[in-house]
Amino acid sequence: MRFQNPVIPGFYPDPSVCRAGGVYYMVHSTFQYFPGVALSRSEDLVNWRPVGSVLTEESQLDLRGARASGGVYAPTIRHDGTYFYMVTTNTTTGKNFYVRTKDPESRWSEPVTVDQDGIDPSLFFEDGKAYFLSNGTDDRGIHGVVQCEIDIETGKKLGPSVCLWQGTGGRFLESPHMYHIGRWYYLMAAEGGTEYGHMITCARAEHPWGPFTGAPNNPILTNRNKAPFEIQGTGHGDLVQDGQGNWYLFCLGFRQNNVWEQHHTLGRETFLAPVTVTGGGWLTVGHDGTMDGAYDLPALPGQQEPLPVYTFDNTAYGRDWLALRAAPGERAALKDGRMILNGTEEGLNQIGSPAFLAIRQKAFDMRAEVTLDSAAEEAGMTVYMDETAHYDLCARKAGGRREVCLTITIGPVRHVCASVPAEGPVRLRVNGTRDGYAFACLTEDGERRLGEMPAKYISTETAGGFTGVMIGLYAVRGQAVFSGFSMESYEKTAH
Repeated sequence: MRFQNPVIPGFYPDPSVCRAGGVYYMVHSTFQYFPGVALSRSEDLVNWRPVGSVLTEESQLDLRGARASGGVYAPTIRHDGTYFYMVTTNTTTGKNFYVRTKDPESRWSEPVTVDQDGIDPSLFFEDGKAYFLSNGTDDRGIHGVVQCEIDIETGKKLGPSVCLWQGTGGRFLESPHMYHIGRWYYLMAAEGGTEYGHMITCARAEHPWGPFTGAPNNPILTNRNKAPFEIQGTGHGDLVQDGQGNWYLFCLGFRQNNVWEQHHTLGRETFLAPVTVTGGGWLTVGHDGTMDGAYDLPALPGQQEPLPVYTFDNTAYGRDWLALRAAPGERAALKDGRMILNGTEEGLNQIGSPAFLAIRQKAFDMRAEVTLDSAAEEAGMTVYMDETAHYDLCARKAGGRREVCLTITIGPVRHVCASVPAEGPVRLRVNGTRDGYAFACLTEDGERRLGEMPAKYISTETAGGFTGVMIGLYAVRGQAVFSGFSMESYEKTAH
């Protein structure tokens, strides 16, 4: 199969993957969004279908007070032969924990916490033992990739936490994963920060407790010197083996809106590359240690499927649509081809749980439309990075009349760019390109254009954080009914 990267476009960072029964399952970070930890499945490693979320109950995930890019960091999924385990960090509470299930597409267990610090936790199972890894500080005060053996039933440590490896010297050592391939135990990690200097490094040992020796070809993957090139920031990877013995690496990366400008809006996406174990027993990724925009891999069957047109009928809450910080409860309902939002006092600029559901933008060139019938004080469609960076196309009450307006929030600035009178239902339209977004509404008087905004002001480089742009629907103080939603992508992946 020849495929193009990213294989999972849009805000799907920190991929982790496992294979069980011929099916691959993958999880991703969701940060301040609820439910937590996106879950997808695949039969061919290229085409991934979202099946829901892992942390679906507030008893499993407390996001109260989570600021933008707080909350759930870097999950890992593993299968021990009986159970699937997902282990992660809730940075809002500071706890590392795992949940488990025999069927990943059903409800997962209540959390089991582990008394080891750090973030980006991982699990490694072998010979009836369970090892817990994170980037943290061991019991002697040494910082690096830290490991302890745990009782998998209780999460209790069965021995001290020990630092296994301190990386190659790059900043922000993170994302540790352990694998046993042949005679070697491989320890893979990320360094350089999840930005333009990101990279994947590797070490190996003949025992899971080391000593570990770094690979002579470190970093085994980075795009930090591959310019001008659209795909940058590659790192934070996980390995998986197919049924024929071939190895592959999934990692995050991002696509610049323009190869000559350091701005990206779609967030960190999921990329795929082949892995070779050399005659000397070291790992090489791709063809030259970089992530390419496309690969031709005959061992993978089938063909890559295009992105669908997303509607209310083929999407669902918790699988495609996410809320902020808590289950929406009575604030939102998606049924019978409509979304009903019951707005509270909370708006998009607050660190709370407004009447809001959002779906990931998956391509630069796109169009999103929805019909709004609103009695709320304010309701509409938002191009949303976080509470400090979003563009809102909304209907609102103003001076005894109703109007549709384009409102922008950039840091502390909130400004109404344009408005037009509009009574009754209106159709809202957002067109996205690599350069920015154009906003319009369709009323009884025809199409009215309200303006354009550059993409760079809601990019990661400007707004900060670890998420990506979402297309959201929201309401404040009153009920809004949305119908006829569609989001269409005009280009599949990187070129």
